Amino acid sequence: MRHQKRGRKLSRSTSHRKAMLSNMAASLLIHKQIKTTEAKAKEVRRLVDRLITYGKKEGTHARRLAFATLRNKEATRTLFEDIAPLYANRQGGYTRIIKLGYRPNDTAKVVLLQLVDFFGEELKKDKKKTATKDGSKKPEKAKKSGKTSPDKAAEKQEGESKEKDPSAGKVKKAAEKKTEKTTGSGQTGKKESKSPEDPEETK
Repeated sequence: MRHQKRGRKLSRSTSHRKAMLSNMAASLLIHKQIKTTEAKAKEVRRLVDRLITYGKKEGTHARRLAFATLRNKEATRTLFEDIAPLYANRQGGYTRIIKLGYRPNDTAKVVLLQLVDFFGEELKKDKKKTATKDGSKKPEKAKKSGKTSPDKAAEKQEGESKEKDPSAGKVKKAAEKKTEKTTGSGQTGKKESKSPEDPEETK
């Protein structure tokens, strides 16, 4: 009987299996997701859940326990500084397994092991929550009304006419200048006609 014998051997020796799982856990913490077989993913998930619990405890002792498993300074730093604070209010369930089908050569089940809250809709929800906590208000949508005031309508019509006929203003100015010239010439002609006659003609 196989009582109280948990875990999978994965066809590897004890030292090889421990090294492989710690390496995969470090890769998952750094890259937030890894692609592997289903059996390996289920074993790595158990290890990563324990490590994230260490990260939530903080303290020197917790860091030493995590580093003893990972043997990777970068993974340990990201665990305590980036990942654990995000899961402060989450009680377990830090990872998800997405099935991707079968591997072509040996038909092994291939899955994608991810850390939750780092991908998809959950990340968008978290960003919205942080934005509301910071006091940033959502941008109000401008209300579109079909009715417009008469002044605004007149302004719009004038703007449209100017855009359509940019030379209209020039034509008006030219016409005004012509009228001014004609009026000026008429006044000068009248003044010349009113000039006094020659004295010889008057005699």
